[in-house]
Amino acid sequence: MANEVVVKFSQQLTDKLVSVESALPKDFNRERFVQNCLAVMNETPQLAKINPAQTIQGLLKGAYLGLDFMKRECYLIPYGNTVQFQTDYKGECKFTKKYSVRRIMDIYAKVVRKGDEFTEEIVDGKPSIDFKPLPFNDGDIIGAFAIVLYQDGGMAYEAMSLADINSVRNNYSKASQSKAWKNSFDEMCKKTVLHRLCQHI
Repeated sequence: MANEVVVKFSQQLTDKLVSVESALPKDFNRERFVQNCLAVMNETPQLAKINPAQTIQGLLKGAYLGLDFMKRECYLIPYGNTVQFQTDYKGECKFTKKYSVRRIMDIYAKVVRKGDEFTEEIVDGKPSIDFKPLPFNDGDIIGAFAIVLYQDGGMAYEAMSLADINSVRNNYSKASQSKAWKNSFDEMCKKTVLHRLCQHI
């Protein structure tokens, strides 16, 4: 981005953040967020070709959730003449922990690969899973699961087969051929199953 464009965009983003300050997280650092957003713009030149107002709206979604673009907790993906805001697995975990009404002790997701042992059952009316991964297994992914452990001792989980994950990717993702799906498929599998679990939290 040319210097004058950077300055103008930075000012527009700053002004917008000031105008919505009451809706931002209490620990929000405006200056750092703006610098991170400028770095994102430099890393993704296609964003400069999109209407700045749309790009700013996409960036604001990260601000509202308290997510960091530079830590890869969320992304802004060019999609035709618009942009799509997308959370990463790490971002899903972060804001779910932060905003869950029922206090969370831990939340995470794992991929299941060919050769791993994964079983699920109901014991005395309570869900239970058992996962025994092969050490350093780099076999084909056959599914994924996500677990939330609550501070009150409760737990919940969601499991999806590879077919389920690909169905979500093909039917609901506007960027099913994005770099995230192509280069970080395991992370996207974890994010997909975690997102489904989060709908029940």
